Amino acid sequence: MRIRTRPVVAFGAALLTASALLSPVAAAQDDDSPPGAHPSGGGLSATIRYTEYGIPHIRADDYADLGFGTGWAQAEDQVCTLAEGIVTVRGERSRYFGPDGDPGGELSSASTNLTSDQYFRGVRDAGTVERLYRQSAPLGMSREGKELTRGFAAGYNAWLKQNRITDPACAKADWVRPATTMDQARLGYAVSVLGGEGRGINGIVAATPPGAGAEPTGADATRRAPDPGKAAKAARDLVSPGPGNADMGSNAVAFNGTTTADGRGLLIGNPHYPWHGGRRFWQSQQTIPGELNVSGGSLIGTPVVSVGFNGHVAWSHTVATGVPFNVHELTLDPADPTAYLVDGKRERMTKRTVTVPVKNGTPVTRTQYWTRFGPVVTSLGAELPLPWTKTTAYALNDPNSRNLRAGDTDLRFGQARSTRGVLRALRDTQGLPWVNTVAADRHGDTLLTQSQVLPRLTDDLVGRCSTALGKATYPAAGVAVLDGSRGRCALGTDKDAIQRGTFGPSRLPTIKNAPYAENSNDSAWLSNADQPLTGYERVFGTIGTQRSMRTRGAIEDVAAMARHGDLTVKDLQRQQFANRVPAGDLAAADAARACAALPPGAARTTDGKAVDVGEACRVIKSWDRTMDTSSRGALLFDRFWRALTAKVPNARLWKVPFSAADPVRTPNTLNTDAPAFATALADTVTELTAARIPLDSRLGEHQFVVRNGKRLPIHGGTESLGVWNKIEPRWNAAGGGYTEVAHGSSHIQAVGWDKSSCPKARTLLTYSQSSNPHSPHYSDQTRLYADERWVTSRFCEKDIRSAPGLQVVQVRQR
Repeated sequence: MRIRTRPVVAFGAALLTASALLSPVAAAQDDDSPPGAHPSGGGLSATIRYTEYGIPHIRADDYADLGFGTGWAQAEDQVCTLAEGIVTVRGERSRYFGPDGDPGGELSSASTNLTSDQYFRGVRDAGTVERLYRQSAPLGMSREGKELTRGFAAGYNAWLKQNRITDPACAKADWVRPATTMDQARLGYAVSVLGGEGRGINGIVAATPPGAGAEPTGADATRRAPDPGKAAKAARDLVSPGPGNADMGSNAVAFNGTTTADGRGLLIGNPHYPWHGGRRFWQSQQTIPGELNVSGGSLIGTPVVSVGFNGHVAWSHTVATGVPFNVHELTLDPADPTAYLVDGKRERMTKRTVTVPVKNGTPVTRTQYWTRFGPVVTSLGAELPLPWTKTTAYALNDPNSRNLRAGDTDLRFGQARSTRGVLRALRDTQGLPWVNTVAADRHGDTLLTQSQVLPRLTDDLVGRCSTALGKATYPAAGVAVLDGSRGRCALGTDKDAIQRGTFGPSRLPTIKNAPYAENSNDSAWLSNADQPLTGYERVFGTIGTQRSMRTRGAIEDVAAMARHGDLTVKDLQRQQFANRVPAGDLAAADAARACAALPPGAARTTDGKAVDVGEACRVIKSWDRTMDTSSRGALLFDRFWRALTAKVPNARLWKVPFSAADPVRTPNTLNTDAPAFATALADTVTELTAARIPLDSRLGEHQFVVRNGKRLPIHGGTESLGVWNKIEPRWNAAGGGYTEVAHGSSHIQAVGWDKSSCPKARTLLTYSQSSNPHSPHYSDQTRLYADERWVTSRFCEKDIRSAPGLQVVQVRQR
């Protein structure tokens, strides 16, 4: 055994193949941590064993040590991403990157660094996270969750002290600084409020009472009451498909024992998340002997496995349709627009004055206004204006701004031994803000549940208390706007709810032990097409409405798999990379026939230029209806479909309309009679010709990523095509097509069990473990993804110890 006495350098440069003792490291500087944040003192340590593709297996004696090892290992791969996240939640982006820069959208919808800082520094100045952290379980975090958080910050700091950063994104950057326990807790808080306050940050920061000087810019500047009809559409745009983020989605399906070859459950999870930045997943196995043994993906900056498996149960999440916020319309005091009336009694708003340091400039001070319901907000996203007038203002209620329990929910999943244990974890912690949970276990049981922290908005309450605006937005999108002037319109609390003003577990849409349970980001209604879920409140999602193309294709596929039976993990792997295009199956033949029947000169571009589309007709006809990299015609149909659906509303896209009696097969029959059909064809042919892209080129020649100078072809397709293996690439015609992936399939897992105690799991992290281009694990799994290959999970001790090139590092804090 070789003893290591020098600091570890950048990841992959010189990890030992035996064990190594690191030189002493400094404890985290938790200068703003609340009392009780250090229950186990210093001296933290962990053992990290690296198997293929840089996957760490972290072994520790307790939760603080496990957090320490996890923080260390994450920093090894993602130090710059972690450091930037800490800058964000401290409200210091303007200080280091300038006020007008783009915060990237990873931790909120803020449009500029200054806006992001105003919100997060306000949270910090108000001590919001500190108050939540001091709460005891079950309303607050568990002791174990707090220990993980503290240990994670200490591990990150220890890595910083012992290593030289080689990632060019932050090497020698002055903004890479040690973290505190509260920094880590704030990262978790930011993730929890992504769907509520995080979606409304621009409107919170811009909220200015009328007559208070400079008027705000943007959609709320006119200070006119919003039009209900336009607001309904805006609300739909706001909440679809995820928590304010078009780059958030997922598929997951669980099969029970009646459908599988061995009578045990199977699960495939396919989250669709960003390929860059702070909402990437990171893989690990976490073990405390006799206490916890779990493997899977964690969101960067969090110390727990978010989607994963153990020896008994596997689970994944999908972004849910439940709306995790509501709005209260305030009736203002005619004499003072910063005071509002509740049951005729006057209440003053609370002012929160926030000062943000600015790089090479004068600090910027602004005032936010808070009410008993939450912050005053003048818009939600870029879609929904909520202007503050002399008579009316709007306040945002986000119950997840009072919730730090998500990490405890995930931790309890890792300890569960069945789907019943998963459901018990959800019931006991009630911490997940904006996702569904899909699970299967080795006993053959399945679960799908929409167990979100949602405001308790019953249809009865909303019916009695909606304002004119809410009567438009709630039926359309589940966005409730309640009359804040009436006390009886306050949110109630279910008896089994941990948190006031939220739903309890007994009210949440849940399906147990169905042959299959599937979700692709539509509501829970068609989790199983043979057992539709009904009876839930509108805020959870719709019932009996048209499903997305991806949901329709997924249900077709998984229902057929369940009927066939004898399923194995290999069947899940085939489903992941089938790359079938449901929109192509429905529309390509109609499109090819109608294209060939167009009279000469009938296909004209948007600007009126006649285009010969004859070759396009032939290519679409012969296309194999997949988004495989070898598929000829896939790129042409993809660009045509994007052009067509941008021009034609869904109601006029199909000749056979949606029917709730046949929700998987309707709508259908492409409406090729619409003038936009020929225009979309002409525009697409013109676009590809101008880019010098042959109409019959293989998809992989023009949908690719470049890693370390090498082009890797990328399969999969966009949301509107309905491809299970969702990929949202960035179009760059001058660069040769789709030259980068913005978001899509991320931490994929296909999990089953056999008679042994070791799960049969295949995983894949599409964008690889590390963001550092100098790391050997910057693109290794991306190459696997390009080749449709998987990683065989090493979960049991015998498998870890037999890994080729096993690398073991012991990390300690002294």
